[in-house]
Amino acid sequence: MPQYSELGGKVALVTGAGSGIGRSTAMAFAGQGAHVVVSDINPDAGEETVKLIQEAGGQAIFVKTDVTKEGEVQAVVDQAVSTFGRLDIAFNNAGLTQNSAPLAEQSSDTYDEIFDVSVRGVWLSMRAEIAQMLRQGGGTIVNMGSMSAVVGIPGLTTYSGSKHAVLGLTRGAALDYARQGIRINAVGPGTIDTPMIDRFVELAGSDSVMEPIRAAHPIGRTGKPEEVAEAVLWLASDASSFVVGQILMVDGGYSVQ
Repeated sequence: MPQYSELGGKVALVTGAGSGIGRSTAMAFAGQGAHVVVSDINPDAGEETVKLIQEAGGQAIFVKTDVTKEGEVQAVVDQAVSTFGRLDIAFNNAGLTQNSAPLAEQSSDTYDEIFDVSVRGVWLSMRAEIAQMLRQGGGTIVNMGSMSAVVGIPGLTTYSGSKHAVLGLTRGAALDYARQGIRINAVGPGTIDTPMIDRFVELAGSDSVMEPIRAAHPIGRTGKPEEVAEAVLWLASDASSFVVGQILMVDGGYSVQ
C-alpha cells in the first residue's frame, strides 16, 4: 500500500468497522499512523477490530453506534473529539444489503431497513461530521457507494436506490462545503470478498453460486476488502486534493460494461 505521511496523527472515524471493508479500512488508516475511531453496532466485532489495530501497534477506540439514531451518531463524533482532539477523516461505511427479489416481491420492511441505515445513516453521519470539521477548519469524508449507485442490478432495486441516494448526498454536500475546506467523495465497490459473501455461499451450499458473479466482473474475479481500503485512503489523503464530489469505482470494470 502507498504511504501517505500526512495521515499520521490524523483522526479517522470508520462506521461499520467491525468486519469486511470497514475493518480493513480502519486497519489501513491505523497502519498509516492515524488515530482510529472504530464504530459499529456490534460491540464484539468492533472491539475485535480495535484489538487487531492495537496488536499491530496502532491507536484506536471503539464506540458502539447505531447510525440510524441521531444521538448515537453525534455521540461517536463527540467521543472522537474528546479522546483525540479533533476529527479529520470520516468513512461512512455502515450499510445493509438485501436478498435478491423483484421489486413487487420486496417488503416495505426491507425498504425501511436499507434506507434507514444506508441513507439516513449517511445523512446523519455527514451532518455531525461536517459540523465538527467546520469548527476546526476542514476535513475529508468518504461515503460508501456501490457499483449499483451508477447502474441498475435486477433483484436489488431497493439496495440500488439507496446507493443512488448516497451518491446524490455525496455530490450535493461536496458542493455545499468545497470552499470551506471539506472534501466529500464516495467509493463504489463491486462484489467484494467479505463475511457477507461467505454467508451467501454457505446458505447456497456451494461456491459454484459465485461463478456467474465473478464472470460478471470483466476482471474475472471478485475484489478484496484491502483493495477498497486503498481507494478510501487515497480519497482521504492529500493525493486526491483536487477530487471533489466524485465516486471512485473499485468494481473490476463492472459498471463500464
